[in-house]
Amino acid sequence: MPDRAEYRLLYEQTQFPIFQNRMYASAAQARRCQRGDIRLVEDQRTGLVHNAAFRPDLMEYDEHYQNEQAVSAQFRAHLDAVARIVERNMGLDGLVEIGCGKGWFLDMLAQRGARITGFDPAYEGDSPRVQRAYFQPGVGMEGRGLILRHVLEHVVNPVDFLFTLREANNGGGLIYIEVPCLDWICERHAWFDIFYEHVNYFRLGDFRRMFGELIDCGHLFGGQYLYVVADLARLQNPVLDEAERVVLPAGMGDILVNANGLENAPGVVWGGASKGVIFAMMRERAGNPVQAVIDINPAKQGRYLAATGLKVQAPQEVLPGLEDGTVIFVMNSNYLEEIRASAGPRFRYCVVDQR
Repeated sequence: MPDRAEYRLLYEQTQFPIFQNRMYASAAQARRCQRGDIRLVEDQRTGLVHNAAFRPDLMEYDEHYQNEQAVSAQFRAHLDAVARIVERNMGLDGLVEIGCGKGWFLDMLAQRGARITGFDPAYEGDSPRVQRAYFQPGVGMEGRGLILRHVLEHVVNPVDFLFTLREANNGGGLIYIEVPCLDWICERHAWFDIFYEHVNYFRLGDFRRMFGELIDCGHLFGGQYLYVVADLARLQNPVLDEAERVVLPAGMGDILVNANGLENAPGVVWGGASKGVIFAMMRERAGNPVQAVIDINPAKQGRYLAATGLKVQAPQEVLPGLEDGTVIFVMNSNYLEEIRASAGPRFRYCVVDQR
């Protein structure tokens, strides 16, 4: 555990699943999932926020990890917006995507005419554009623009990691970084967006202190994500700015509080990903478990959520058996209209990230 004088405690929780997106073959296996603690702290030297209780040795991703969001039309629209930002700032020639996952975004850029290479040691596909390796010094290639989407929040010592990317890319190059936005989490009291898997939590000011000047920046996906485009040659160690200290809202740990008053009602969760896993787990801990979990991702259906052991089902398996007026807990406000159009007017909708 780090020296307490160097860190300011912000938020604590215990016994969270280390992989909220790992799916299980049985309810019993899901309930026995490996767990870890959350201890969010602000570094008093850099101003960065991380989980001081995080253990990287526990994190072994495998084929049971399922985090593909592109089955949703709404999320595909988000990826299209990201592609436009990348093309506007970096062009389409000589791109490298680091941590490209299953390659969906890489393929989207390739279809737009990009000359792009992906790096991900856990890649499972057969695209010749992807190397099953880390992008690191000695890899033997250089990118005009690097793409780092939802990777940096998972990396211990993120600034050191960016310095490694700079070295691997011959000391420079542009980089697009996209991560969840800590300011949005605080504004929405979104305790269900704090996971063990995410060791780091960022604000735009953090990247301004890292790079001094940003080429482009902003918020995406209803404000839930932030992005920056920066020059790796300008990377520096950030220094705490007293005017930008992190302030978590009062009552951040008081779960199951929502302005529409429905969070304690019986109901079903729509969204069997990270938010749904944490929401269902905390509801269960509060003695008020949800009835069922719905997700449109076929790879999740028939599998079980970490911690609660709830089975993920397709909409058509759950909705016909629900009474009129049943509360559907929408885990992400970006999908409300998509869900409402699918489920229809019989139900009440509680969007848990709206206050």
